[in-house]
Amino acid sequence: METANKWIAHFQANSDRHRALEAGIEWDVPATIDDKTRRGFVRSFQRFELGESGDGARLLSLAAAAGDPAYTKALELLVQEEQKHSALFLRVLKHLDAAPLESHWTDAAFTRLRRLLGLRTELGLFLIAESVAMEYFRALADRAPDPILRAVGRRVAEDEGNHIRFQIDRLRVGFCETPALARLFVGIGWSVVAAGAATVLVVDHGAALRACGISAPAYWGRATQNFLTAVQSVLVHPHAPLLGPAERPLSDVPDVR
Repeated sequence: METANKWIAHFQANSDRHRALEAGIEWDVPATIDDKTRRGFVRSFQRFELGESGDGARLLSLAAAAGDPAYTKALELLVQEEQKHSALFLRVLKHLDAAPLESHWTDAAFTRLRRLLGLRTELGLFLIAESVAMEYFRALADRAPDPILRAVGRRVAEDEGNHIRFQIDRLRVGFCETPALARLFVGIGWSVVAAGAATVLVVDHGAALRACGISAPAYWGRATQNFLTAVQSVLVHPHAPLLGPAERPLSDVPDVR
């Protein structure tokens, strides 16, 4: 309960910081990247916007059924932050003179997969998705060839570091009584999904990654390492102290081993 309340306070305090960060983005400045590079980023942001645009209703209903009101409130606030990311991605698409997607098979497949089982499965898949994608937003923040893309990368990367910590906290609680052998099999299953997610990401976002100076093999290696760091903190060390939000914005997967 205490950690959940810390997360609630963290997410509530984020609103002012988000407004300040977004106010500093010069949205009216036209994109100056060449057309081939622009198309690569359009494809990329279309995929991310679609993935972030859900309302989280099923996830929140599962959390409410678990009987922890403080955690459910914290999760609701996290979902709102993800929806803010979707709104940012829509603004990026407008900046790039492009429209969002109505649907895509990768989003549909991921949605079906995470709805197969219960709350821990949903949270595990979100942990996979966020840890695999984290490196993308770092790359945007550091090396995107457009100032608005760099600003959005910094804005999202700061949130995602704490989102990963939040998922780790809850999953540690969920797995603290799970036998070691069962955790091993869960880890194997998650690793297969993470490898597939990283592969899909480098295919779908390859042109944008290259524009940021990252090859597909290099990205795949970094993404899977991010996942392994996060998943070890859940399944190898489920009795470790809960993390709570970081005292400063994070743009890295936390070292919690």
